[in-house]
Amino acid sequence: MSSLALITIVILLLGLSGFWWLLFRNRAASTQEVFPESWRTYLQDHVRFYQQLIENEKSQFEDRILQFLGRVKITGIGIDLSVQDRLLVASSGVIPVFHFPHWQRYPNLDEVLVYPNSFREEDYATEGDDRSVLGMVGWGPMNRKMILSLPSLRQGFSQEGRTNTGIHEFIHLIDKADGATDGIPEYFLQKQYVLPWMKLIYREMAAIRDGHSDIPPYGATNETEFFAVAATYFFQQPKQFKDAHPELYELMELIFLPNTPTR
Repeated sequence: MSSLALITIVILLLGLSGFWWLLFRNRAASTQEVFPESWRTYLQDHVRFYQQLIENEKSQFEDRILQFLGRVKITGIGIDLSVQDRLLVASSGVIPVFHFPHWQRYPNLDEVLVYPNSFREEDYATEGDDRSVLGMVGWGPMNRKMILSLPSLRQGFSQEGRTNTGIHEFIHLIDKADGATDGIPEYFLQKQYVLPWMKLIYREMAAIRDGHSDIPPYGATNETEFFAVAATYFFQQPKQFKDAHPELYELMELIFLPNTPTR
């Protein structure tokens, strides 16, 4: 057999094996398993977004949880994660995209790393006095990874405030879906709404700085953080957000609730 023929056969075999690997991977990720009743009870007791869904929507949420767990690796760094912790990570990822029925996975995420406490952004260290980061979307060698502090993840779902670290970080991934993390989710926001969105961002950031807004102060850091902070508030306390920020609420609906009658 000539070397050319041998190379051709090897290439064909590699291509065939790659095809079957992708096919198996997609099937494994989309296989619908039975959602354990204990998981359902936990979501009902601890995830407010799930509590407010009607029955058929709860079933959809459960399916999305299974899909997320099948596609994204969740790793505890120096800690053992409980099933409940993994459910909170998955819920954080499902909530922002729940109203996108054809959303299959975050294209820019392979793994969520869960740290035992806060960490330092520069080197991800979990020891020292200058640790202040509770969650972040990785970059450079940590690209396609997300890091979450376990205590902060849990706190986001145990309180009824306007913040939630898990949801916040997944909104950053949504922002990043168009290739730029800039506070303008162009992948989801129709072009005619981009300019009104930008104007509203700057107006609301000024209001935060002047102490005339109930949006958490971190939202005034920059446009990127404003989007994540305000959108988290939108999901955590939708009625309060709508009452306090009607214009911003309408634009958030355009981004996150594309199939509602108001669009």
